[in-house]
Amino acid sequence: MKFSLLFALPAALKCLVVSAAVTVPKSTGDYSEHLHLKPLPGGYLYAGFNFTATTPLADYHSQNFRFFPRSLGQILQNSNTAELHLRFALGRWDDEQWGSRPRQGRREGGTGVEIWAWLEQKDGLKSVDQRWDSLVNSLSGLFCASLNFIDGTKTTRPVLSFVQEGNMEGSFELLHGALPNEVVCTENLTPYMKLLPCKGKAGISSLLDGHKVFDANWQTMSVDVRPICSSNSDCILEIQQTIDMVLDIERSMRPQDNPIPRPPPIEDIECDMSKSYNAEDTCYPKKQEGEIAWSLSRIFGRPIQGNCRFGVEGEELWDISLEVPQGRAADIISASTIKRTTSVDGNVRLCTLAEDSDLDISLPQQSLPSHLSLEHPPLYASRQLTGYGQERGGMHAILRNPHPFSKQVVYLESLPWFLRPYMHTLTVSGATLEKMYYTPSIDRQRGTHLELLLNIPAESTVDLTYDVEKAILRYTEYPPDANRGFDIPSAIIRILPSNNSTSSGLQVQDQQGVYLRTTSLLLALPTPDFSMPYNVIILTSTVIALGFGSIFNLLVRRFVLVEEVPISPLAIKVQMFVAKAKEMIENLGGNVVTKGGGNNKSNKLNSVEQDEREKGRVPDKISEYRKSR
Repeated sequence: MKFSLLFALPAALKCLVVSAAVTVPKSTGDYSEHLHLKPLPGGYLYAGFNFTATTPLADYHSQNFRFFPRSLGQILQNSNTAELHLRFALGRWDDEQWGSRPRQGRREGGTGVEIWAWLEQKDGLKSVDQRWDSLVNSLSGLFCASLNFIDGTKTTRPVLSFVQEGNMEGSFELLHGALPNEVVCTENLTPYMKLLPCKGKAGISSLLDGHKVFDANWQTMSVDVRPICSSNSDCILEIQQTIDMVLDIERSMRPQDNPIPRPPPIEDIECDMSKSYNAEDTCYPKKQEGEIAWSLSRIFGRPIQGNCRFGVEGEELWDISLEVPQGRAADIISASTIKRTTSVDGNVRLCTLAEDSDLDISLPQQSLPSHLSLEHPPLYASRQLTGYGQERGGMHAILRNPHPFSKQVVYLESLPWFLRPYMHTLTVSGATLEKMYYTPSIDRQRGTHLELLLNIPAESTVDLTYDVEKAILRYTEYPPDANRGFDIPSAIIRILPSNNSTSSGLQVQDQQGVYLRTTSLLLALPTPDFSMPYNVIILTSTVIALGFGSIFNLLVRRFVLVEEVPISPLAIKVQMFVAKAKEMIENLGGNVVTKGGGNNKSNKLNSVEQDEREKGRVPDKISEYRKSR
């Protein structure tokens, strides 16, 4: 976006435009990046990474990929997906302390993995459900996630909660799925980075490290693909990847060689001299005043390495924006000459990245007379399970509107089939229920879809409650950690756009509105004692083995005396072989006359025969062999 246009915008829109950093793409396709930094109260830092790539729609259909990732494009073409939105999230955004959510909540998802997409409906194609299964299975392999577990029981078809962001012509069907128990980790970040042209080697993506990203208090990754058509019918396909995180500044700057927090030596502690001390080894640490000193290289472990911008010509784009008070000192360190500027109100510092040098931003410790005012969120929302016992319970959601004007809100619940709501107990107090869309669940086939359109009055609190019943699962349907419980997806709240002004004067007139998501819930179901089936199986197997084994031996075995057992033919052959071997050895050494007369060979055979006669088992073959000799 050109800087002249940025100055022409209202003051309240500057931060929004800078944080989004969405440029108008050209027909030939381009790629741009943007990083937005904003210190938050309590010693936290918000870092928003934005990566945008475009390609002409004609090149996309002809398999001519330039900046658009080919691996993702072929998956979308195979499943005939027109628009895709994918989210990976962990942690919780603190509305009370950090204010409104970044990007108006449109680029964040519920805890775990969330996906929704518009699939084309056309004659000659496979069914939408088959192509949806193909899409989630392919994305599961691409992002190393468990998206393949999103089946019919975890899929819903919302009506009011989502609208198309792109310009599409034709008939499409919206499908939505979520996996709240998915653990987002480094194995999801690595394939995510491979979709970028520079793959984390240059540009702002060089700051992204798994140890830093997943050590954040709140973190979300998103992938959004949408077609955009201009007035002259030039259509492009845009992919926008964003990573938003809130870092604890003090914990992130902890050195990697000393990750465990240890008390520093007393000589390194600044003591509060206003207190009295009884000994020299006693010290009350002085409370730190003002803003914490930090830098990009200390928080992320490295500076920004060069830039990564392709295909953008004739436009003045800013790669980094730092939102701090006007009196806050900030040093932008770079070996090359870079462009820098400041917004009209002085609260946003903008700069570009050089191609051949690193860039670092350092802010010293400083006390400020005033701080940036946080924008209040448009709505506060919370949700919890009520009741006791493992058979029945309830759901209770609280929505609070702190503004002096009413709001229209869409409330979406996607419940698993084993949590059965009683819709006759649904009560909404403090708001007007205008519409309701409800799809009942089918055991082991489909979950519950509940969508409510509410009109919340100004400065009011809404209580939404209903009773639920907890189903009893088959013992094979329980996970290995059955006693932990089952995760319930977050409730999605969409605040519809209106012409009313928020506390900061921002006019919300776009079609999307503002999105909020509650935290996920942990549901305890009736769980059998899995140690008892184990004990029963072991005891039953032991009894069967003993009983069957004894009866089988009595039926098939024949018991005889030891004297009745004939000598084994194999033993006869072994004895004959031993006797023959000894005879050959004696023939080589000559006949040796023994004391009793005769040769050694005859004595050996006589001894064998005598032993067998005493046992009553003289082998005929040995006797015949002796006579033949």
